[in-house]
Amino acid sequence: MKTKTKEKINMSKSYILAIDQGTSGTKAIIFDEFGNVVVKTTEPLKSYYPQSGFVEQDPSEIYQSVVNAVKNCINQFNKQFPNEEKNIVSCGISNQRETFVLWDKNGNPLHNAVVWQCKRSVEVCGRLKEGGLESTVNSSTGLTIDPYFSATKVMWLNENNDKVKTAISNGNAFFGTVDTWLLYKLTGGRSFKTEYTNASRTLFFNIYNLDWDKTLLNAFGIDNINLPEVMFSSAHFGDSTFEDAFQKPLPITGIIGDSQAAFFGEECFTNGMAKATLGTGSSILWNAETLSKQTENGMLTTIGWSVEGQVNYALEGVIVSCGSTIEWLKNQLSVFNSYQDIEPMATSLKTNEGVYLIPAFSGMGAPYWQKDWKASIHGLTFGTTKEHLVRASLESIAFQIKDVIHSIEKETKSSLKELKVNGGITDNEFLMQFIADLLKTPITNMGITDVSAWGATLIAGLGVKLWRNFEELPKLPSEMIKRYTPNNNDIADKAYLGWQTIVSNKIE
Repeated sequence: MKTKTKEKINMSKSYILAIDQGTSGTKAIIFDEFGNVVVKTTEPLKSYYPQSGFVEQDPSEIYQSVVNAVKNCINQFNKQFPNEEKNIVSCGISNQRETFVLWDKNGNPLHNAVVWQCKRSVEVCGRLKEGGLESTVNSSTGLTIDPYFSATKVMWLNENNDKVKTAISNGNAFFGTVDTWLLYKLTGGRSFKTEYTNASRTLFFNIYNLDWDKTLLNAFGIDNINLPEVMFSSAHFGDSTFEDAFQKPLPITGIIGDSQAAFFGEECFTNGMAKATLGTGSSILWNAETLSKQTENGMLTTIGWSVEGQVNYALEGVIVSCGSTIEWLKNQLSVFNSYQDIEPMATSLKTNEGVYLIPAFSGMGAPYWQKDWKASIHGLTFGTTKEHLVRASLESIAFQIKDVIHSIEKETKSSLKELKVNGGITDNEFLMQFIADLLKTPITNMGITDVSAWGATLIAGLGVKLWRNFEELPKLPSEMIKRYTPNNNDIADKAYLGWQTIVSNKIE
């Protein structure tokens, strides 16, 4: 940071409240302006499964998890730092993407929130594709017609729920991704807004002219729906006391989808930088300077982040099964007892010995987009052990990342400079090294557990002018960072050839 900024910090340290509202829970974290975590609290969140393939959450429970997390966080902060609450200058929010809520003019939900994982609109997607809408959707939204995104599930509700249908028809249905719902509730209905990264995941936002696409809304039969004002990710969205957690209303100056928040937090600010969030699934985002409106390699075009006067685009590859594959081995097959067992089991073998796992438990995402594929294991012999299954599951994560990166390189006619990684699986050093060997590119783990919350903090700090530009953003301590340099061996390359052969056969 510049000297003038440091002088100001020494006089009075500033803090930012970050809210990371995820699928399985909500975190409230207070960072100081140097990037240190001061206080962190978490609240769990339930998902409901009314029938096979359906995934829902209670909108009131989403909101209450945020309020509870913030209240606990502020209580702890005030105990540790009496009289410092006034130095919390703003709030940033990162949220689970694609999940949405519909509510009426009184702020009452019309239905449970429909979660990004929900597959209820598979038939709707098929119908839209048969109607020839795929090209129109892609050229406007950068996305593909898939249940993953919000629009087709809004259509499903409009066709199958009388309450929703009536409200949309009467112009009394308000749509919002989770950020919009939270903002609406936190401001007592005064702020009905979203920002570019979340809007870009709805399947009815034109990411090139930066406006809701009336043609698509009409084609989807939902053109009477009320849609929020779209802002830069870094902006003043409103103020809230978080139900009296704060003595004075706190400005909310940053909102961003969780994967894009990690993208920003990982400092992927230049072309060819990419990040991979390795969680239940994986989102790989690649900073792209030049974009065409039609992608040909199974990639999505999306908005990576935005600050005042600047919208940054990214190419994205969505991998459906990463950590969930490991969980399946543990919970369904009892292949291992503790996650600490995974790495020694994998490294007990020099190679995969021809054993592969295609993790299409819920179909395959980018670059294949095969929702009907089923998971399969290949190359089993009487000599196959649990160790082979563990190694195959870890390698499947690396292979999928390679598939996505290779497709983006073809799309952009450029090479990957560096891959930043985050998420719980990044603790597995075997997997990180294997990815580096496969990509022949350095892999960097910045060492921060809550990278989405950190990205929201940076976005909010820019929004409140705590930092005036990217150069002033705080740098995380170098001792936290882990780097993996590619080894000069062909084990990963040979293994990948086997993966390509199996996947190619499934396509045929």
